[in-house]
Amino acid sequence: MTDKNFDANGEVPEDEGSDAAASGPASQDTPDATQNPDSAEAAAAEGSDDDLTIDDILGAEQTGEAAAEDAVLADLESTLLNDLKRLQAEYANYRRRTEDQRQVEIERAKGEAAKGLLPVLDDLDRAAAHGDLVEGTPFFVIGEKVRAVVERLGVVAYGASGEDFDPQHHEAIFQQPTPGAETSTILEVVEVGYRLGEVELRPAKVVVAVPAE
Repeated sequence: MTDKNFDANGEVPEDEGSDAAASGPASQDTPDATQNPDSAEAAAAEGSDDDLTIDDILGAEQTGEAAAEDAVLADLESTLLNDLKRLQAEYANYRRRTEDQRQVEIERAKGEAAKGLLPVLDDLDRAAAHGDLVEGTPFFVIGEKVRAVVERLGVVAYGASGEDFDPQHHEAIFQQPTPGAETSTILEVVEVGYRLGEVELRPAKVVVAVPAE
């Protein structure tokens, strides 16, 4: 049993009692971080979470907003690209149609100029059939010059005996039943037809041989 010092009244001096109290319970209530490392780490982690919570939330929100903006921009870019491709295709088709129409108009304009020469060509054909176009004569030279002009314009004559009859390009002025004929064919060309490109200046007038009944 530990001896204690008592004063004259039989009480323990205050200094000794206060020292014992300070060294006793106070030392038991103070936690030692080195003796409980888990609690120290938990406290540190809790403090860290408290410090990063706002920043993490703001960063996540900003990341989500950026991703949404990127998706919207990607959709807009895709839409604009598709619209551009469609406009390019429409413009290409428009240019092609315009060019085709321009060529047709050019051929029609040339055809109108060439139509005035068709009666002259008919006279030259009749003169050649009657032997009036003798090579070396002035009439022959004039006829060759006229035919050269018509050829440069792109005018082409069509219609010849023995060809199949085509009602789209031939005008039948007479149909003659012919033994042995299996299909309608041109028997005689009364007037030559002329065309310029896709423009028909005049259909060929022909006599058609048809199968005999």
